[in-house]
Parts: sequence; C-alpha cells; structure tokens
Amino acid sequence: MREIPEVFRNFKSYKLTIQNRSLKTVEEYLLDLDLFFRYVIASREGIELEGEKFDSINISNIDLDFVKSVTTDEIYEFFNYTVEYRNNKAKSRARKLSAIKSFFKYLTNRKLIDENPAINIESPSIGNKSLPKYLTIDECLMLLEAVKTDPETKTRERDYAIITLFLNCGMRLSELVGISLNDIDRDLRSLRVVGKGSKERVVYLNDACKDALKSYLTVRARDNQIEIKDKNALFLSSRHQRISNKTVQHIVYKYLKIAGLEYKHFSTHKLRHTAATLMYQTGKVDVRVLKDILGHEQLNTTQIYTHVSDESMEKAMSNNPLNNIKK
Repeated sequence: MREIPEVFRNFKSYKLTIQNRSLKTVEEYLLDLDLFFRYVIASREGIELEGEKFDSINISNIDLDFVKSVTTDEIYEFFNYTVEYRNNKAKSRARKLSAIKSFFKYLTNRKLIDENPAINIESPSIGNKSLPKYLTIDECLMLLEAVKTDPETKTRERDYAIITLFLNCGMRLSELVGISLNDIDRDLRSLRVVGKGSKERVVYLNDACKDALKSYLTVRARDNQIEIKDKNALFLSSRHQRISNKTVQHIVYKYLKIAGLEYKHFSTHKLRHTAATLMYQTGKVDVRVLKDILGHEQLNTTQIYTHVSDESMEKAMSNNPLNNIKK
C-alpha cells in the first residue's frame, strides 16, 4: 500500500487499538479512503478519472484542512464515479460508504472537524441476501473420498484433517490457518480459534474431527525432528512453516477438482457455509447455538442459514390438509 497521510495513520491506529478491528478490515477501509481522496483531488484539478495519471495521484500530503474542505456533494459525486467508471455494485459501494462514514465520524467525535459531510448519506440498498451455496452430504463424502484416494499426495493426513475441520466445524480460513498446537485440548475434545476482531472462541470437536486430527498429529510429530520456523503451528506447509491461506485454498480447489465438483466454483468459505447449513438443516441445531459455533456477532448474520430446503417446502405443501381435495 502506498504512503498514507498522518490523519489516516491516526484513524488506522484508532480502529485497530480502540475499536479492535482486524488489520484486514482496516486496510480495506484505507484502500477505499485512498480511492476517495484521489477522486476528490482529480475532480478538483481536472485530472482524468481513470488511467495512469489518476492511479499515480499522491495523497500522502493530505492534511486536516483538506479533509475539512470535503463536501457532501463530492461524496455523492464519488459514488456516481464508482458506478460509471468502476462498475461497482451496491455491496461494494456500501462498503466504501462505510469506510468514509467511519472516517468522518472518527474526526467529528475527536472534534478535529466541526461538521460530518457523510452523516446523512444513506447506504445503497443491497436487497435480499442470496442464499448460501453449499455441498450436499453426498458431495461432502465425494470430497473426502478424493483426499483419501489421491495416489499422488504426500500430505494426505494434513489435507484430510483440513477439509474435515472445514466441513464439520464451519471455521473461517484465517481461523484454521491460525490454529497452534497449544490451542488444542489434550484430549482432542476442543480447540481454540481466533476469529474476527481478535475474538477467541472454543470449537468443540466431533468424532470425525478427532479421528482426522489424531492421524495428522502422528505425522505432524515427525516434523518436530526438522527445523521448523513456527514449531507451534498445527498445519505446516511443505517448507515446514505455518501453512498459508493461499496454500489451503489451493488444497480445497485441488480436491474439489478431483471429486468432479470444480464446476461449482466453491471456495474455503463455501465449506464454512456447508458446515453451517448441514448443522441447521440436518442436525437440527438451534440457530442461537449455530451463531456461537460460527462466531457471529449478530444473530441476523446467522439467520441466512435458516432457509428451508426445497424438499422441506415440497413436503410442507403435501402436508396441507386440503392437499387431497380434488375436483
């Protein structure tokens, strides 16, 4: 990321230390602010709104006086620009507005500026959230079988444990990668993960997870004989260091392809959706319990998994007492 002005650095520090936001979230905010202020400079100075000249605009010298000069109209015009020049959808525009609103709210609350130009701007309507995509039980079995029968892999136990944890526990990618050996209960009853906002939670392990981890830990123990950069990391790469997000994503893509499920264009996050949906629909897990399992802050985030399957809706229609009344 390019050099940022001091007012951005202070905002970043506030979000990280006071509001306890994740580094990834804060960096996304800063990227949105970088684009917004480059747009403001370009529109004021008559610079083309796309191309190399726009991309190279330096915002590092922006000071509080410049920030104070931003108007509500410029914010509205910026969102017209994101549609016309960048083809941003409502969800992307809503995220950008959230960054701008948060930034100006921070400055107003600290009394660094007198008026908040973004305070009355409404967020774009995103509409109904799409239903989560997930693997069926049969597809999950196909995926696990692909790992077990892959003749070329040298990391079968590791890869099987990774996919088993995704499918059974509904972990986020960052949570799985961040697991350390000392996070795991000695009896393999549970493990600790660090979720969004650095919030810790306990994930309880079922028999499938225990079995997969036992097999992997036996193999993992051999790696202690090798020089490892992070000896406490649970999952190791071929370079004997903590496995990366990118490597785990590659593992998932690889076995989806072997299982013949590549056409679904699934990601690690879709495996999290799978675990949540199967727990709710088949396991009959209460939505409030599911909220805690997934580490959601708000219940309404979890309620996306309470959608009813087509089969259930068809059965409900058939159970209508008027079903047999025919002409």
